[in-house]
Amino acid sequence: MNIHAQPSSVTLPQNRDLFYGGNWHVPSKNKRMGTLNPATGESLGEVAWADAADVDHAVKAAYRGFQTWRAVKPLERAKILREAALLIRKHGRELALIDSANCGNPIREMVRDAEFGATSIDFFAGLATEIKGDTIPMGGDALNYTLREPLGVVVRVNAYNHPFLFATMKIGAPLIAGNSIVVKPPEQAPLSTLRLAEIIGPLFPDGVFNVICGGRDCGEALVAHPRVAKVALIGSVPTGKAILKSAAETMKKVTLELGGKNALIAYPDADPAEVAAAAVRGMNFTWCGQSCGSTSRAFLHESIYDRVLERIVAAVSAIKPGLPTDDATEMGCLVSRAQFDKVMGYIAAGKADGARLVAGGKKPDDPKLSNGFYIEPAIFAEVSPQMRIAKEEIFGPVLSVFKWREENEMFEAVNAVDYGLTASIWTKDLRTAHRAAARVEVGFVWVNTIGAHFLGAPFGGYKQSGMGREESADELLEYTQIKNVNVAL
Repeated sequence: MNIHAQPSSVTLPQNRDLFYGGNWHVPSKNKRMGTLNPATGESLGEVAWADAADVDHAVKAAYRGFQTWRAVKPLERAKILREAALLIRKHGRELALIDSANCGNPIREMVRDAEFGATSIDFFAGLATEIKGDTIPMGGDALNYTLREPLGVVVRVNAYNHPFLFATMKIGAPLIAGNSIVVKPPEQAPLSTLRLAEIIGPLFPDGVFNVICGGRDCGEALVAHPRVAKVALIGSVPTGKAILKSAAETMKKVTLELGGKNALIAYPDADPAEVAAAAVRGMNFTWCGQSCGSTSRAFLHESIYDRVLERIVAAVSAIKPGLPTDDATEMGCLVSRAQFDKVMGYIAAGKADGARLVAGGKKPDDPKLSNGFYIEPAIFAEVSPQMRIAKEEIFGPVLSVFKWREENEMFEAVNAVDYGLTASIWTKDLRTAHRAAARVEVGFVWVNTIGAHFLGAPFGGYKQSGMGREESADELLEYTQIKNVNVAL
């Protein structure tokens, strides 16, 4: 394969129907929806679109699969998951190219997504024998113990910023615990998940791994279905709230990884060059800022503010957007026209509210990118906490830079937003770092580093950034339920 492959050389999935019960199915009303390459506007074909009747068929097939899968011995489940990870690595670049063409992220980063997804599956396969209960002392005339059992059918609703990563790294825990799974790919970028079904679907008993594409009515039907035991979402706060309300009707378990308006905090003793590099890296400009963990608010102490800001502007001015399927591309594009218009609206609002745009915030001049949803990294200085760009999640390449002097006022501004996902703290004083980590109202903190996730370390947010923890043993246990058994002796 040409390392500078264009969309025409991407190996797209051959099957575009609904995958459940071990087979591909035409949707009941044969409805199809188109998908495209957001970098060029090129059509990537249509995919089957599920309605409530299709959801019912898929969930019932998944429930039958669950009855089989739960009886498979844990180490045998682990063996199958490891085979899936091997296939994902084997097809890693192919799958990464599909994502690059369908969601706009650069290929060199998508290859890492494929590897991290496979590694996550291996991680949970290794925990197969750790799904343990306890014995509880009851005296000599009884044996009391607990069992951890699978929940049943699990639904995963995934976001568009890392479609293949979420389709792989988020299936290991529910599957190793003995659940079956129905994956709903993002509407904007479903193709890599369909290709995943082609590759790993045959490894599992029929109905264990299922993929159905659809819109809002499909998602609502999945959440409402009485045979679904749990729904896990990576998505927006409004979607998370809607799922919570619907899941309450049947008392479903829910895990939500939602938005973020995350802060980078730099103290006076921090190195300006390191802080500037972290601010740029933490914004995830590579995938156009489309990340819930992006540190989109930089709080710089007044003593280093000017030096850091100057370096940030210089760094982002050197970032060159390009075609996502080109290995040389440093920054991709937004996923859709709707997202492009939303981000440009926030940039206009920032200007109108009095923030100073010091870099980017416009379409690139390169004519090769004229048909894509590209925006150069936007840096706003002189931002105040009351501005829209300071409070609302933009999910685009927009960084707001704040100047602070008094620590208590700074933390009041940092914690004033409705979100609480991540924060990054920069200081050479370890006491300052620990105090700051205790004061930020978030679920995941970096100190003198930024952006990395660590398998085994629980990831999740406070406040409206979600509920539940993932990427760790905590995630595994959230896909189980406890049964107590008391035996009279």
